[in-house]
Amino acid sequence: MHTFDVVVNWIAFLPADIERDIALFSGKTRQYIFISSASAYQKPLSRPIITESTPLCNPYWQYSRNKIACEELLNTAYRSAAFPITIVRPSHTYDTILPVALGSSHDYALIDRMKRNQKIVIHGDGSSLWTLTHSEGFAKGFVGLMGNHQAIGQAFHITSDEVLTWNQIYEIIAEAAGAQANIVHISSDFIGTIDPSQTGGLLGDKAVSAIFDNTKIKSFVPEFSATIPFREGIRRTLAWFEADPARQRVGPETNALLDRILAAYERP
Repeated sequence: MHTFDVVVNWIAFLPADIERDIALFSGKTRQYIFISSASAYQKPLSRPIITESTPLCNPYWQYSRNKIACEELLNTAYRSAAFPITIVRPSHTYDTILPVALGSSHDYALIDRMKRNQKIVIHGDGSSLWTLTHSEGFAKGFVGLMGNHQAIGQAFHITSDEVLTWNQIYEIIAEAAGAQANIVHISSDFIGTIDPSQTGGLLGDKAVSAIFDNTKIKSFVPEFSATIPFREGIRRTLAWFEADPARQRVGPETNALLDRILAAYERP
């Protein structure tokens, strides 16, 4: 029989995935880490600062509700059968992706639009607050939880302490690209009427200010500190894209989405 010190599941999205893992790993691992999502936290927030005790409730995004259901199954297994869970709720974490709110984060379309001075869309008025975490910073906290017996039965988010508005985020991206951000502000509700698939990711996540209190992860992993500011991190991201022309794919789907939203918004 195989046994494990730690099992981490990054790709469990449905309760059935968790039911399978509980059956597979009960009595066979000392720690099971489930990668949940900070989007599971209450929307809209009743208190502006998010802690691990913030309620889990997202009426806008099925993805988040599925993560909540997964957490509930794991907590039941921990309480009833001592299944050794640790729950981690990442927020918007990036490295070799562009941390954007609309369009693909895996292609170069947004940067290409900026360099061509084409219009880009920011949801709302761009003043809501957001937290972006470089993967190296996240890793410091995450590795410190692996094999950490005190983390059993606990939930954590692991994010940067840097808070930016979406206007600042896009302006910093443009600056790193040597371009200017030609911004058009469009309400999240309007965007959702043009492309309903965007509603969950906006109203259920990115349109809501997210300020995280990282006291808990710092108390369990004292060496944790997300030390890469976004201005530096996004330069690393763009350097990765620009190191290989094959990575600079301009996805037609991203341009099509933005152009469709802009055309509907600007229609007389």
